[in-house]
Amino acid sequence: MPPQWAGLSPELLLSVDRDSEERLCAQLEGQLRDAIRTGRLRADERLPSSRALARELGLSRGLIQDCYAQLQSEGYLVTRVGSATRVATGAHIPKSPEAEPSPTRPHLTADFRHGVPDLASFPFTDWLWATREAARTMPTADLDYGDPRGSSALREVAAGYLRRVRAACAEPARTVICSGYAQGLGLALGALSRAGARVVAYEDPGGPAVARAAADAAGLTAVPVPVDEQGVDVRRLAATGADAVIVTPAHQWPTGVVMAPSRRLALIEWAMREDAYVIEDDYDAEFRYDREPVGTLQGLAADRVISIGTVSKSLAPALRIGWLLCPPALMAPVTEAKHASDRGSPTLDQLALARLIESGRYDRHLRRMRTTYASRRTALITALTENAPSVTLSGLAAGFHAVAHLAPGLDEETVITRARARGVGLYGMSACRASGAADPGQLVLGFGNVTVRGIGEGVAAVADLLEPSGA
Repeated sequence: MPPQWAGLSPELLLSVDRDSEERLCAQLEGQLRDAIRTGRLRADERLPSSRALARELGLSRGLIQDCYAQLQSEGYLVTRVGSATRVATGAHIPKSPEAEPSPTRPHLTADFRHGVPDLASFPFTDWLWATREAARTMPTADLDYGDPRGSSALREVAAGYLRRVRAACAEPARTVICSGYAQGLGLALGALSRAGARVVAYEDPGGPAVARAAADAAGLTAVPVPVDEQGVDVRRLAATGADAVIVTPAHQWPTGVVMAPSRRLALIEWAMREDAYVIEDDYDAEFRYDREPVGTLQGLAADRVISIGTVSKSLAPALRIGWLLCPPALMAPVTEAKHASDRGSPTLDQLALARLIESGRYDRHLRRMRTTYASRRTALITALTENAPSVTLSGLAAGFHAVAHLAPGLDEETVITRARARGVGLYGMSACRASGAADPGQLVLGFGNVTVRGIGEGVAAVADLLEPSGA
C-alpha cells in the first residue's frame, strides 16, 4: 500500500532545464514516466495538484495540466472528479521475484531466543508519560547538541540509581551515555587502544562474535579465557598477556555463574599489577531469584573497571540507551570518541528515561518483570521435568535464560534443526564458544520473551528430541 500523504499537496522532486531544446512539457512527462516505471511513484500514490506543482516549478498551470492529461491518456495516471491525480494501478514495471528478499526469520510457535526481554510488557503508558513530562519541562537549550557525555539530568539520575541499586562508585562527571552495549564496548576498547593496549581477553564461553568484532574495530587482538564454576580463570588470563578483559561477573553470560569473591579480588589484583583494565558487562543483574544481589565489580576498583549497563534487558533493546562508568584516566578519550562518533545520544529519550527512574515507575516495572520472569522460569523447570527428565538445567539464579545440558549422545545441531522444523526455536552453546565446538551438547534457553503457555507447548513439541531415545 502506498503512503497516503497528509496535507493539501504532497511534494515531488522534479526539475526542468529551460536551456534544453526539449519542450518543458516533454521534460516533465519523461521524468514522471520514469518515476512510475521504476517504482519511485507507486500505484495509487497521490501527485501534487497542478496549481501547487506549477508554483513549485515556476511554470504555468496549463502546462502541468497538459502534462497530466498526456500521461492519463497513456495509462500512467488516473483522475477522478473531486479527487487528486494518482498513479494508475499496474503502470510501473514490477521487480522480478528473484530480487525480493526472503524472510529472515520463519514463524515459530515458541522461540527460546536468549537475550530478549518480554517485549509485550514494555511500559508504554509510563514511557509516554515520561516523554511528555520530559518534553514539557526541558529547557530550550537542551535541544542543542549538548554534552557528548549525555544529558546531565540522566547522568545524575543514572549515577544515583547505580550507587543505590548496584553499589557502584558512580559519579555523573565520569558517566557517559551511549547507544547500547555495542557502542559502549566500542568506545571502551577504542580508548584502550589509543592508550597503548594491544590484546583484549574475553570469557569462553561468552560472546565471541561481539568481542572479536569490537576488538577488530579497535585494532586489538581478542583472545578467549576459560570460565569455570567460579567465573573467569584469572591465572589463565594472566598467561595471555592481555591489557584488558571483558567479563560478566554478576551473572556470567551464558553459563549463569556468579563470580566468586576470591576471583573478583584476584581479577582486580591482576588489573592493578598489570596496569590493565576490566570491562564489566552488567547486563541483567536486576533479575535474580535464588540468591542475594551482587554489587558491581566497578564498586571495588573504580579506577580499573569500566562498567557498561543498558536498559535493553530491563525495558527494551529498541531504546538504544546505555551508560559507561569510566575510570578517571579514560574519561577524556571516551568522551572524545563519543563526540566524534555521533555528537551525543538523543536527548529527549535520555530525559524521558531520567523521569521514568526518578518517578519510581522504572522500579515498579522491574518488580513486575521479576514476578513475570520467575513464573516463566518455574514453567520451564516444570515443563522439562515432566516432558524431558534427562535434561538438566543450570544458570537459573538470575536473568531470563538457562543452560540445558543434553544427555550424552545427543547432537546439539541435530536437535536444533529438528526443533525448528516443528516451529520451535532452540539455540546452542556452540555459538558462545570461541572454538564453536558443539560438545558437550548444551542449549541456551531464553524464556524472557516466551509466555508460560508458549514454554509448556514448546517444550512438549520437542520433548522427544531432548531424550536419548528420540534422537
